Amino acid sequence: MRTDDKVAQGFGVGRMTVQRFIRLTELIPPILQMVDEGKIALTPAVELSFLKKDEQENLFATMESEEATPSLSQAQRMKSLSRSGRLDMDAIFAIMTEEKGNQKETVKIGMERLKKYFPKGTTPKQMEDTIIKLLERELQRKRGRESR
Repeated sequence: MRTDDKVAQGFGVGRMTVQRFIRLTELIPPILQMVDEGKIALTPAVELSFLKKDEQENLFATMESEEATPSLSQAQRMKSLSRSGRLDMDAIFAIMTEEKGNQKETVKIGMERLKKYFPKGTTPKQMEDTIIKLLERELQRKRGRESR
């Protein structure tokens, strides 16, 4: 039996989980500490462990200055750029300052509130388009009044 299988059995986890934890030893201490504190999830951390030490240092500096941690997708892209020798500070900064889908501000209006203004069967996209058109018309109307 392989050692990682024995460890996995002893802790009641899968062999892949043990291998991921071993892989984390490739992280520089400040990034590893972020993993330990739960600021970076295990899967993105494993991807980051493939970055060279200087790339990890640059990433850590960017995480500190931008107060952001990489998503799995961002970590995977950095790993890919690192493999091709193109992960410099500019690339790290560009990736880390992207607006993530879950960080975009949104406004939600419940269907119950909206349905009285639209014919039955109107899709949410059609409703959104109509609302935006109405807002644009209203804005133009107000601008027209202000210019008089």
